[in-house]
Amino acid sequence: MSTAPTEKKLSLIVASLLPYLRRYARALTGDQQTGDKYAATTLEALLSDRSVFDQIESPKVALFHAFHLIWSSAGAPTGEDETGLAQRAQAHLRRLTPNTREALLLHTIEEFNLDEVAQIMGTDVDEVEHLLNVAESEMADSIQGRVMVIEDEAIIALDLQGIVADMGHQITGVASIASEAVKLAAETKPDLILSDIQLADGSSGIDAVNDILKSAGDVPVIFITAFPERLLTGERPEPAFVITKPYSEDQVRSAVSQAMFFSSTETLVS
Repeated sequence: MSTAPTEKKLSLIVASLLPYLRRYARALTGDQQTGDKYAATTLEALLSDRSVFDQIESPKVALFHAFHLIWSSAGAPTGEDETGLAQRAQAHLRRLTPNTREALLLHTIEEFNLDEVAQIMGTDVDEVEHLLNVAESEMADSIQGRVMVIEDEAIIALDLQGIVADMGHQITGVASIASEAVKLAAETKPDLILSDIQLADGSSGIDAVNDILKSAGDVPVIFITAFPERLLTGERPEPAFVITKPYSEDQVRSAVSQAMFFSSTETLVS
């Protein structure tokens, strides 16, 4: 007897999971528009065939598996029509071992365990472990850059600085309010920004980042927030990289590696 949820209940479940599918798809492609397109295509496919929810017990694992069936059948985007940051991202992606970033993002950012990652990707746990090792080798050590932190909680700011510095990146500074962040960015010209949403004086990390990007151009940003779904609606320009508070060191390391990797104009270190 099937234990799959009713159609109405399933629709509600999928709606609640959609922000996280968007987050994954955006991080996977390095671009909001492209990522959201793949998430929307997944939903369209599920309207005509929901059998994946009968085959896999966890609705979240089933949803991500449905995404991967589409992602794999498309051969992953090549980005030939992209421009700017997205174009550089796709150029780097073509040099990576297939399926490595998928495994890394699923395990670190989306927090699926190894068995779940294997289910989503249609492989086994041994292969997932291999892919994770290759991903960390190819990405984390390939690019170094300058990272700016926007965070009003001193302990969190220190923790983020430590994680990023241990990865070999340079910290350009820490800002706790929006005006300070805009000034610091103009002075130091970071390659990557890690930003909280709500800052010490009631100002917004989002507003600070928007002001910075007006003059800095294509600088990747990772937002760290307790409410990631607010930045993953698909209804407006939104970030490609979002980490949920409380975060883990692995999540920060993975997101920083991905974002720095995407933004770099360098070739990979072999």
